[in-house]
Amino acid sequence: MNPDVLDLARLQFALTAGGHFLFVALTLGLATVVAALQTKATVSGKPLDARLVRFWGQLYVINYAVGIVTGLVMEFQFGMSWSGLTHYAGNVFGASLAVETIVAFFVESTFLGLWIFGWHRLNRWAHLAAIWVVTLTAYLSAYWILVSNGFLNHPVGHRTENGMLVLDDPVAVLTNPSALLAFGHIVAGALLTAGFFMAGVSAYHLFRRSPEWRFFGRSLRIGVFLSFPALMVTAVFGGLQFSTLSTFQPMKSAVFGQKTAEIAQIQADMVARFGPGDYVPSIGWTRGAGLVMLICFALMMYFTFAGVILAFFRTVVFRFRPWHVALMAAVPLPYLAMISGWVFREAGRQPWVVYGLLKTEDAVSGLSAGQMRLSLTVFTTLFVLLVVLNAWLLVRHARRGPVEAGGLGHDDRGEGPDAPDPADALPAARY
Repeated sequence: MNPDVLDLARLQFALTAGGHFLFVALTLGLATVVAALQTKATVSGKPLDARLVRFWGQLYVINYAVGIVTGLVMEFQFGMSWSGLTHYAGNVFGASLAVETIVAFFVESTFLGLWIFGWHRLNRWAHLAAIWVVTLTAYLSAYWILVSNGFLNHPVGHRTENGMLVLDDPVAVLTNPSALLAFGHIVAGALLTAGFFMAGVSAYHLFRRSPEWRFFGRSLRIGVFLSFPALMVTAVFGGLQFSTLSTFQPMKSAVFGQKTAEIAQIQADMVARFGPGDYVPSIGWTRGAGLVMLICFALMMYFTFAGVILAFFRTVVFRFRPWHVALMAAVPLPYLAMISGWVFREAGRQPWVVYGLLKTEDAVSGLSAGQMRLSLTVFTTLFVLLVVLNAWLLVRHARRGPVEAGGLGHDDRGEGPDAPDPADALPAARY
């Protein structure tokens, strides 16, 4: 295998998968938030609750729509650049990818369409059911993806026939601890991402003294109160994954812990078992990504713990501008933590694409370096454009606020944009 082709293929997959992951994190978290908000709105019948659903729901739809396109691009490059993987192990992990495609592109998209176009057309309970189907299928989609990824990291439930892997124990594949622990980690991380996003957007409007004080005060508190438990659950599943590394991927554990003697011993053991080769993953990428993830966790811990306390004080929520600035600045933290965690998970298992069974260099398609450079250029350009487009659309609609985003406008309960701000009667915050 040409080293240039291998490096280009790995870079292409890292950029496309990492870029798609950015969309998934917010989409999965916001879907849950919107479904919960609509449940409350359906039961309470309050206009403010309905406006919350419309505003945050529109931001969710924007992120989902652009994310679908990135998913299609990633699937295409995956099949084009990694034919060795699909030929060798596609009989095992390909089934879960196929189910995910059916769930995401048929069931989830269909019910999302019903939810989008069903406002004031469907019965309110039927409309609520539609968004919950969307949310549950989003979770199922994430689960099936992680079943495939979990198999690559910890292959179970298979046997070898004619030099290829075939499915032997479906239950073992579906209950793979590498998949289940990652699923809990990702779901909690997605809720954490949504919480920070909601708090940051709300803080922006409160910082600007938006007349929608009640709307964004409520949204800020939701984001803050969601973030803290989500961070705790994320940390628990992350810790459980760390505890399994010494068993599932001992080399990654040794590299992260900088255990030089253990690295040398594992390298010698793997040479004896698999033949000559370098079985030590990139120390810089593996350890660096793990440290970035832990640093982000520590920063988010301070933010969420302080935020839960501060959110109980009305004056702070509406008037404490330094906190508003901090919340806006903190929005990228969960994204950075999740991307660095993904790099740690994927880079740390090198040189294996299926751990202990198939090396990455044997999984790449037989393409020339020129072909790989061309596809890398095309895919990278497309992904950059999609990320920029998504960011522009999210910022544009978030800055508009709930009225322009399709909210119900002023209502007779004193909750609309023209209602007086009771924070004006509060003593000035001491900055």
